[in-house]
Formats: sequence, C-alpha cells, structure tokens
Amino acid sequence: MTTTTTTRAPIRRAASAGTRGLRNGKRGRGRESLYQWLFLIPAAVYLALFFGYPVVKNLIMSFQDYGTATFYTGEAPWVGFANYAAVLGSSIFTTAALNTALFTAGSIVGQFVIGLALAVFFRKKFPLSGVLRSLLLLPWLIPLIASGAVWKWILDKDSGALNQFLEALHIVPNGVPWLTSTQLALVAVVGVNVWIGIPFNVTILYGGLQDIPDELYEAAALDGATGWRSFWNVTWPMLRPVVNVVLVLGVVYTLKVLDIILALTGGGPANASQTIATQSYALSFQQFQFGQGSALGNILVLISLVFALFYLRASRRGVED
Repeated sequence: MTTTTTTRAPIRRAASAGTRGLRNGKRGRGRESLYQWLFLIPAAVYLALFFGYPVVKNLIMSFQDYGTATFYTGEAPWVGFANYAAVLGSSIFTTAALNTALFTAGSIVGQFVIGLALAVFFRKKFPLSGVLRSLLLLPWLIPLIASGAVWKWILDKDSGALNQFLEALHIVPNGVPWLTSTQLALVAVVGVNVWIGIPFNVTILYGGLQDIPDELYEAAALDGATGWRSFWNVTWPMLRPVVNVVLVLGVVYTLKVLDIILALTGGGPANASQTIATQSYALSFQQFQFGQGSALGNILVLISLVFALFYLRASRRGVED
C-alpha cells in the first residue's frame, strides 16, 4: 500500500501540473485575444463613424426629399425611389454616363500602358534611375487642386504654355481651345488625369516586376525567348495578379474623380465633360437637391461594385483555367 501510494503521488502531481498548464494556456490565449480586440476596437469605431455612417446616411437621404428647407424644419419627407427616377430620367444622365465611360476607359488605358512601359524601362539599372523614379512620384504627391490650377494655366487658349509651345513650332496657327471646346474638353481632362495616375501604375507595376525571379528570364533566354517573346511568356503571366489589382483600383478611383474636372472645366462646356461624379456634386452643392445628389452617388457606387465583382470573378476564372 505504501509503495502504491508513493507511486501514485507523482502521477497526481504531474496530472495536476498539466491541468494547471492547460488552464494557464487558455488564460494566456484569452488575454491575447482580448488584447487583439482592444487594438481592433478603435479602428472599428473609426471606420463606423467616418465610413459606415456617411454611407448609411447617404443611402437614407437618397430616399428622402432632402433640400435646403430640411436645414430649417428638420423634416425630410420620404419619397421612395422618386429621386432615382428623377436622376435616371434626366437628359443630362445619358451624357454624364457616356462621358464617365469614355473618361474612365481613356484614363485607365493611358495610365496603364504608359505606366507599364515605364515600369519595364526602370527595371533595367542605369545611372540616376532611382532619382528619376522619385521624380515620377511628384504628380501623385501634389494636391489635385494645385495640379488642376497649374494645368488650367498650361491649357489656357490665349496664354497657356502648351499653345505657346505649339505655336512656336508652327504646329498650330492659333490657340487651341483645350478647355472651352465641346470636342476637346473631355480629351484634355483625360490627358491630365492620365498624367496624375501614371505614378501609381508605375509604382505598383514596378514592385510586381521586382518579384519576378531573374532565373525565369535566364531560362527563357536559353529557349530563345528574348525581347517581346520574353515579355509575353514570362513577364505578363507573372504580372497578371498585380495587373488585376492595378486595373480594379484604377477603375474604382477614376469613376469617382471629381476635383480635377471641377478645377479644369467644371463639367462644361455644355456638359461636354460632365460625369456622374460631377453631376452628383452639382445636384448636391450647387442646386442643393441633396436627395437626388445622394441617389446619383449611390448609382456610381453600385457601378463600381458591379465592375469590381465581375472583373475579379473573371480574373479568378482565368487564373484557375
């Protein structure tokens, strides 16, 4: 009996120690989880206040007759889908939707093609390459209102730097009305937006190119794939995930571009550069029809979400295939 008791005692102590260890481990994991939530709560509160609330408020306003009278009476009658019917049935909506599509397509193509070309160019090491890459970030760092003001002076018909340069080279006899012509206003706005978006494309695409192993290019060169063949067989397939991110973010950002258009043309002349974003701004802060402005803003958000979902699904299918 003494031997048995003596043998069982260490076993009991070991079992007790193991139980305490499990309890301490659970407590440690519980504390770690608590600390994680404590760090997440401030971020969640910030997102709820500054992102969640505006989205919900904008959605509610789109179903209300929310105008200047609301600020005095505090009343905003519920009108259902009347605001959506009004903006969709407006004669300006078709023009704004077409301009939005042209503005987005032109901007994305220009930004991506030039950005990819520059990213591939800077992949090769040469003197001052780092300095030049840093200078390319300037259009991205300058406030958009400041960029718009500078470009408005550059594109001015009478005293603009671009027209003076073209006239000095005898390319055009008279000043080109870049911002006051119904045929050229949208083209000029697209060009400025391409200039602004190139640094973003170069930065992201250059980072993607840096992740492609040099061994793949060496193996491709042994098989005779150089130049364009190397690009299509090695660079492009490896860069596709980064390209997907760049295009989706570029489209979503371009759809809501507002300040550049307002600074250059204000949506004119004769709505030639009016987009859904600028029309939503005009309805809300110029005509003070906040309900209709909110409805048009929600339509723009929906377009962005639909595009992102379809594009990401198509990209995923392409990768799986």
